[in-house]
Amino acid sequence: MIHISIEKAAEILKRNGIVAIPTETVYGLAGNALNETAVAKIFAAKERPFFDPLIVHIAEFGELENLAAEIPQNAKLLAEKFWPGPLTLVLPKKERVPDLTTGGLSTVAVRMPKKQITRDLIKLAGFPLAAPSANMFQHLSPTNAEHVAEQLSGRIDGIVDGGVCEIGIESTVVGFENALPVIYRPGAVTYEMIAEISQLDKSVGNASPGMLEKHYSPNTSLCLELPGEVPPNSGLLAFGELPANANGFAKIFNLSQNANPTEAAANLYGMLHKLDSCGLDKIFATLLPETGLGNAINDRLLKARGIA
Repeated sequence: MIHISIEKAAEILKRNGIVAIPTETVYGLAGNALNETAVAKIFAAKERPFFDPLIVHIAEFGELENLAAEIPQNAKLLAEKFWPGPLTLVLPKKERVPDLTTGGLSTVAVRMPKKQITRDLIKLAGFPLAAPSANMFQHLSPTNAEHVAEQLSGRIDGIVDGGVCEIGIESTVVGFENALPVIYRPGAVTYEMIAEISQLDKSVGNASPGMLEKHYSPNTSLCLELPGEVPPNSGLLAFGELPANANGFAKIFNLSQNANPTEAAANLYGMLHKLDSCGLDKIFATLLPETGLGNAINDRLLKARGIA
């Protein structure tokens, strides 16, 4: 897989090619969000169904007005607080945004990534980038360039290597019901953080990226209940203190020995990739406490197991 500069990536993108790009959350597979040819290549490379909408990435807040037909006051407040960063806003779309990009929905999902190299690339390209995670559909998301190459080698036009993703899980996705924010997908911008800005609507509304019941999955079977007797050739994805029967596992990776959710989020996909490559028969993991980032990590683990 060819590693390329952002200048080369911009040239490819201008020719409606697709490239993998780093963000602070996970690596994205980027193409011109306003060009149906480029967007179709993203879906084809990932083998992603066309009904699953893509997140559009921008470099400056002012670009949002070119994509969204309406920006509620609460959306502006959240963008002021959390952009650039791991927050995606779902807003009514303008006609210039292709239906292919939005999965046929009347809304568009937009975020401004925190990673400077990514925003620099968007500026060089001169248009917003549709960039879902740079992996095969429903497989583990990539948090470094090697993860991308393992899944998409030969399917895309290059990788911009920006090192390891700092946050390590996909962005929080927020829509608006009756002008109030509603969290469609949890992430590093937590419920508690958003609640400091605005009252939330607790309903679950429209389709958005990452809402399918099975997603982010390893090839190895994943179980979220620890066994009393450890089956042979099993791996453990731990969090904090190891269980009493830990010696029975063939492989152990600990998301955070100190039970730190931020560290756990950064390690989640990388450690699942490693366990998935060990030839194990089963991976065992436990859910985290249901607060803050724990909610987001649990969301990914449940979807990796195939249960929303």
